[in-house]
Amino acid sequence: MFFESNSMINIVEQFYAAFQRRDALTMNSCYADIATFRDPIFDLDYTNTCAMWEMLCQNAREFNLEYQIVEQTETQATVKWIAKYRFSKTGRMVTNHVTTTMLLQDNKIIKQVDRFNLWRWSAQALGFIGMVLGWDPLFRSKLRKSARERLVIFCDNTL
Repeated sequence: MFFESNSMINIVEQFYAAFQRRDALTMNSCYADIATFRDPIFDLDYTNTCAMWEMLCQNAREFNLEYQIVEQTETQATVKWIAKYRFSKTGRMVTNHVTTTMLLQDNKIIKQVDRFNLWRWSAQALGFIGMVLGWDPLFRSKLRKSARERLVIFCDNTL
């Protein structure tokens, strides 16, 4: 990547290298305190985004991440990444293909939007039930609610 200042740390590279190591502390340091995060499951403010990454990094089993920064400027980045891991709730292996868009300001992430196929994810993570119901809006709503509840419990247990 080309930057006007060679001394500028590539925050996107730092974030994903930390993600590969499951280093939530470094990942979270890449965010501005006004940051937001959204994906098909979560819609979070800064504090909950940090907690989500801590929860995911602590719970990740047999985790492998590959990523490619597709495009980056000083204000925006697009990253394609593939995470392979054992889903802790069911023990099933998941390969999740994600495209991330990040808005950057002052070399920090201020907005992150992750996109992936929730039906495909639910079929892998939950098996037959996810394959049959993963497209259903009510089922997706239950997935989101369950994930939020797990995040609240995680936060309560880490205080």
